[in-house]
Amino acid sequence: MRIFGVILAGGQGRRLGGANKATLDLGGARLVDRAIARLEPQVEELAISSNTGAELAVLGLPILVDAAPLGPLAGLLAAMEWAASMGADYIASAAVDCPHFPCDLVAHLHLALEGGGTIALARAGRVHGTFGLWPVSLRSDLGQFLNSGAHPKLMDYAARYPLAYADFPDEAAFDNINTPLDLARLRAAVRA
Repeated sequence: MRIFGVILAGGQGRRLGGANKATLDLGGARLVDRAIARLEPQVEELAISSNTGAELAVLGLPILVDAAPLGPLAGLLAAMEWAASMGADYIASAAVDCPHFPCDLVAHLHLALEGGGTIALARAGRVHGTFGLWPVSLRSDLGQFLNSGAHPKLMDYAARYPLAYADFPDEAAFDNINTPLDLARLRAAVRA
């Protein structure tokens, strides 16, 4: 099974005053650098889904731009198209704004899929839909879903298929940065 990865970094950072979350500093490292360090060792190839790719081009990874600004599903579709062209079977997704996601994320997602299901999602207290293992074979269906006029919520799309869940004991591993308060809290935790 060939698993490629995508860091979902296409958000607009509205609650952070329009900041590019990928380039925010946390403990001396940008969020995108932290995400790369965690996800890259877990996958065969890695790309970044970003609609502001110029700032990230220096990383030397493919920068995937959404065909339309429809949230994480658009980034996932771009990643599926990219991965399909190189023969990948699955895309492992991770959100750039969760700097402490598990370094064994993909192994746990893969193990969950072995128990049955089409898509595997991370769960720690609640489901974290942007952390998943998605079959590349869904790309045509996902494209139709996005073009249908349906409200493109990630969990609405995922619920169309049998789901498997990879359970993680540490809810804090999926703490994300959406507001200045979130950023300040995680910066304080890094310094502690």
